[in-house]
Amino acid sequence: MTTRIDEIADGIFRISTAVPISAIPGGFTFNQILIRDEAPLLFHTGLRGLLDATRTAIERVLPVDSLRYLAYSHFEADECGAMNDFLALAPAAVPLCSRVSAMVSMGDVADRPPHAMGDGEELDLGRHRIQWLDTPHVPHGWDAGLLWVSTTRTLFCGDLFTQPGADLPPITEGDILGPSEAMRAGMDYYACRNKARATLARLADLRPHTLATMHGSSFRGDGAALLQALSVSLTEPTGVR
Repeated sequence: MTTRIDEIADGIFRISTAVPISAIPGGFTFNQILIRDEAPLLFHTGLRGLLDATRTAIERVLPVDSLRYLAYSHFEADECGAMNDFLALAPAAVPLCSRVSAMVSMGDVADRPPHAMGDGEELDLGRHRIQWLDTPHVPHGWDAGLLWVSTTRTLFCGDLFTQPGADLPPITEGDILGPSEAMRAGMDYYACRNKARATLARLADLRPHTLATMHGSSFRGDGAALLQALSVSLTEPTGVR
């Protein structure tokens, strides 16, 4: 198991741990996204078992106890499994999530009350300004949402474009749709394709320059075109029944 940290946009770092998983030939990566700012934010705390690796990576950029927000897309172990561990390490930090997630999950599970964000709500971190976007059931989870960093035109896109493999570059201008669609063909994790297409169109309208993924390489380039291509792919059968 190896962990690396790379700056993928101005002040935005991808923390990636490669792990062997028997069900996924070639392994798999679990990524967290760190914003270095006056109010530092970590998007995904990761699995509890990866706490030490993630904390060590964060400490290469900033003191872990300076974290102010611990954000996640939807309530799932690899998104927020280490939440309470990080709350213990960062005494000023609070969970950041959708209003639905705060109501049905994090409000009960977290050791500190969450900062619940509504669709379109913005938050100033200092140099960076983030916006919460509700994406219910996209790709899964009633409580799902994503973060848009307008100052760097970066979309924290969670489980969108999930790619298999452990030996992947931190960021690429190449194809991430092909590998992610190949994985979806064997493990379709989309809850509602009709809703996904409308949501992806909204995300494409942001015209992101960087797509920060949770699994696999992040993407730099025409993010709108890639999101539109994903929307088209969702109209095709995946082979999963």
